[in-house]
Amino acid sequence: MDKIGRLRVFIQVAEVGSFVRASEIMLMPKTTASSAIQQLEHEMGARLFHRTTRRVQLTSDGERLLERARILLDEMAALDRLFLPSDASIGGRLTVDVPSRIARRIIVPALPDFFTRYPDIQLFLSASDRHIDLVQEGVDCVVRVGELHDSSLVSQSLGRLGMINCASPAYLQQQGVPLHTDQLTAHWAVGYAQPSLMTASVWQWWQHGERMEKAIPSRVTVNNAENYIGCCLAGMGLIQIPRFDVQHYLDDGQLVEVLPQARAPAMNLALLYPHRRQRTARFSAFADWFGRLIAPFCETAQSDN
Repeated sequence: MDKIGRLRVFIQVAEVGSFVRASEIMLMPKTTASSAIQQLEHEMGARLFHRTTRRVQLTSDGERLLERARILLDEMAALDRLFLPSDASIGGRLTVDVPSRIARRIIVPALPDFFTRYPDIQLFLSASDRHIDLVQEGVDCVVRVGELHDSSLVSQSLGRLGMINCASPAYLQQQGVPLHTDQLTAHWAVGYAQPSLMTASVWQWWQHGERMEKAIPSRVTVNNAENYIGCCLAGMGLIQIPRFDVQHYLDDGQLVEVLPQARAPAMNLALLYPHRRQRTARFSAFADWFGRLIAPFCETAQSDN
């Protein structure tokens, strides 16, 4: 392993605080990672980590090296790409975590196009709706929908997903079609609780430029989009959901739009990553490709009111 490789190991250990976890992420034996750090410390003439049985922590010298090492590796990556002839030359492993429905409905069907463009990228696609620690889990970036809560991450806005209200024909035949929001209290809604919060959401819509809310009774509450849609298909109540998620059900008549004049506010969609200087060529390639892919499903802010 050359010095650049040792610096990469150093950065990974510094970010996750563990030789074991860093070696897992980098797909190398723990002894290789430990040896690389020991050799780097010898070369630098400084102790880079405080080591304990549970965790390793940067020394003051290690913190100084981390800042400079990131800059150096960024410049090396830019130098390597300087004369590349095409996107096809971009390669390497990329780990991305996205909401499960976006993975299934949008990304996975389009992957043949992605690999036609970037055949040398090895993509690890994790599909979840939970909060994850990008550094600890070795994830390059995540796609998230809704309000953002982790200010330590760099956020790149991708747009806002348009929403729709819908129900199954069987439910509407039994309960009637709501024509105005005043009638919502006479209906059932499928409850949705965020996996991290476990609190049921309320029905939301825009009225004369103002966000309105109304509590609607629920017979069933779920904590993931798959079951949320499934309950609606089964006639358990009304739902509010991004249009892309149910467009195929609307097209074949399994679901019907209701209250089009009272749709929920569009939901923010963002790409998040840990460090502003970690935009590798493969990361930028995925971000640009996914941005173009998701654009047809996004709205402008003006469409909310």
